[in-house]
Amino acid sequence: MNVPEVKKVPFRRFIPNFVTIFGLIAGLTAIRYGIAERFNAALFLLLLAMLLDAVDGKLARMLDSTSQFGAELDTLADFFNFGVAPTIILYLMFFAETAYANIGWLALIIYTIACMMRLARFNVALLEDDDEPVDHRFFVGVPAPALACLGFLPAFLLLMGWNGVTDHPVLVALYIIFAGGLAVSRIPTYSVKKMTIPQEKQFILFAGVVLFLIVLTVFPWHVLALVDLAYLASLPFSYRAAKRA
Repeated sequence: MNVPEVKKVPFRRFIPNFVTIFGLIAGLTAIRYGIAERFNAALFLLLLAMLLDAVDGKLARMLDSTSQFGAELDTLADFFNFGVAPTIILYLMFFAETAYANIGWLALIIYTIACMMRLARFNVALLEDDDEPVDHRFFVGVPAPALACLGFLPAFLLLMGWNGVTDHPVLVALYIIFAGGLAVSRIPTYSVKKMTIPQEKQFILFAGVVLFLIVLTVFPWHVLALVDLAYLASLPFSYRAAKRA
């Protein structure tokens, strides 16, 4: 009787999946810290999850280990880390045990559904190739990691010392709905993945990124709030640039 040969799979094929799972663990642990009201640690963990999300896809391509399983795993992790976890943490930070708990929860439900729809649309676009922007320098709508970062703008303002943001829960709720709307919109947004830098400007870019990282370590919430505001300010320019392309 012939024993079927066991197919051997290179270990490198699993590495991107391990990175994705690590990102999911970071998101789960962020919720634990959020429940304990350690919001600084919770947000740092979600930022780590964003970084890992940017890394796992590149690793898969570098190691020639892309797969449908990895793509599905990444989507599920993205929905949890950028849809579910921010919902719970933002609710705990701004709406729990307040008179506006129901309003805040409604806004966060809309946010979560918007994130889910954004990810589903992205997956359908990959399969059917019918939702791709004309110019690949742009995304259609705000991608899930950027959506989470935008959604946390009120949290960044609070953690940088502006306690007055908690005095306006209705405005916070409306802003969260606005961020969710950007995710499911058709607005072209810049894709950093497709940007190219002239060789003579690469050193300037490198120095700028190093300076940005240094300031980020010293004033993380100030810098992240400014990044969010800069991203929002870039939307009219990306829209105009995409229409001219």
